[in-house]
Amino acid sequence: MSAALAVASIVLALVALGTGDFPLSIPEVVRAMFATDGGFATTVVLEWRLPRVLVALLFGAALSVSGAIFQSLTRNPLGSPDIIGFATGSYTGALIAITVVGSAYLSTAVGALVGGLLTALVVYFLAYKGGMQGFRLIIVGIGVTAILHSVNTFLLLRAQTEVAMAASIWGAGSISLVGWNQLAPATIALVVLGIIIALLARSLGQLEIGDDAARSHGLRLEPTRLALLVTGVALTAVVTASAGPIAFVALATPQIARRLTGTAGISLVPAALTGAFLLLGADFVAQHLLPGSLPVGIVTVVAGGAYLIVLLISEARKRL
Repeated sequence: MSAALAVASIVLALVALGTGDFPLSIPEVVRAMFATDGGFATTVVLEWRLPRVLVALLFGAALSVSGAIFQSLTRNPLGSPDIIGFATGSYTGALIAITVVGSAYLSTAVGALVGGLLTALVVYFLAYKGGMQGFRLIIVGIGVTAILHSVNTFLLLRAQTEVAMAASIWGAGSISLVGWNQLAPATIALVVLGIIIALLARSLGQLEIGDDAARSHGLRLEPTRLALLVTGVALTAVVTASAGPIAFVALATPQIARRLTGTAGISLVPAALTGAFLLLGADFVAQHLLPGSLPVGIVTVVAGGAYLIVLLISEARKRL
């Protein structure tokens, strides 16, 4: 299934690279990518369209892995950074940086990372009581999210009109303005975080089988959870700093991947591939199939909202 998801993502990427005001077939896209003459088709593919496609694939994978980590830690399909406040905290930190320092990428990235980590620590310590319980983490996170939404609204109302408008558009979640300059540092950061997650993946699997079993294998529970929590928040913060809060990708894609692979638990690689494919598909819909070339965050909110309703109905039926 992972191979099928990878192939589907590559095909969709080629279609996206060839779609637009200057249409190209898939063979023409491939020739343009490897051409040495620097023609107009090469400029269209490599300079105009390729950064957006790579951003969608990379950020979709990052958000999905982040959601998979938190859903595994909380053992709950609602345990994603969208729901428990970490994405909102990253947005708050980025908003503070934008309104106080300016909209430079570095300051926004630092603000998003600090905001997400502070939110994660607040939620973690408020939810901690003789250990971290997933349900308590979700409830506390929902409350913190509500508070942060109010803070974000306050910041936008107090900001200058031009700054507030720019921050609001960015806050819808859009990858249209992310170019090579933003993609390069984001890629480096996500690769480093990916290496850390690969090192922690075995520990995450041990946590899924239960605290007693994990402890019997010599795993230090709370330090491991905290390391996974910080890494998952960092994934969300990097994406938020570049593209704004793209909602519901982290919530939906790990569960979709689990159903596609037919596994009992959540696997990180299928989740990453599913997230990459779905965010690229959502951006394709937003850019080419809807009027006005909407931000991708609007499409993910609509699709994710429908998914959340289905998920809540399914969970309610399990308890009947």
